[in-house]
Amino acid sequence: MWQNIINWLENNLATCTFQKHFGIACPGCGLQTSLLALLKGDIWESIHLYPALIPMLSMLSLLLLHLKFKFSWGTVILKYLFFLSVLLILFSYIYKINSY
Repeated sequence: MWQNIINWLENNLATCTFQKHFGIACPGCGLQTSLLALLKGDIWESIHLYPALIPMLSMLSLLLLHLKFKFSWGTVILKYLFFLSVLLILFSYIYKINSY
């Protein structure tokens, strides 16, 4: 069943509207393929495709847990994960734009 879900996701990837209209990748390009690589268990490929995915997923998980359990340290860690994600998105986008 897991493989059927992955196959369906691979066959139904959304196209990037920004890239379609402007001809350059957007800061979110690579997120879907990175998520697919992560779902397949290929962590290094996932990091290579979109480095901010794992911190973003960690941030989302911690946010949901923090909303439920009200951790005393939750907001501090969420801020760090947010800034790490933003920095990774910016640096990988700049690298992607300069390498094409």
